[in-house]
Amino acid sequence: MDRQEQIEILLDHYHNPRFRGQLDHPDVTMPGGNPGCGDVITIYLNGVEAGQPVTEVKWEGEGCTISQSSASILFEMLYDEGWTFEDILDLDYTAMIDILGKEAVQTRPKCATLALGTLKAAVRKYQRDQLRAQLGLAPEAPLPETIDETADLGIVVGDEALQERGRGMPH
Repeated sequence: MDRQEQIEILLDHYHNPRFRGQLDHPDVTMPGGNPGCGDVITIYLNGVEAGQPVTEVKWEGEGCTISQSSASILFEMLYDEGWTFEDILDLDYTAMIDILGKEAVQTRPKCATLALGTLKAAVRKYQRDQLRAQLGLAPEAPLPETIDETADLGIVVGDEALQERGRGMPH
């Protein structure tokens, strides 16, 4: 696929986003943001049993064409391919850039991976919440060390994403 075709796909998803909206009573609401430019994505997720396809997840957001279209493409793949939580956590950020079209998004990797990073954070939060419940811990109780792979990408998730939004710079 050439660069022009990649751009046309991105524009189609930007103008006709797939799986955009909110869930009525999500188990997890996870905001994510790119402080460098002000893009914001919020993921709404209901949990599933281990190994089962994710069936209730939606997103909302605002920002550049790349950040918003990448969310739409990500969610379309998630539903069409029947991804599990494990599939989501295993998806590599460079693979996401390749899926979107490296030539079209290579100068904006944070925008291209914002939705994936936020979705991974939502899945991990759900899993941590389930572990706390199994252990009889309060929802805010700390767990043993966790890994935050989004830190290396320069994106922020959770409440920090909402606080950073006002500090972002336009593209």
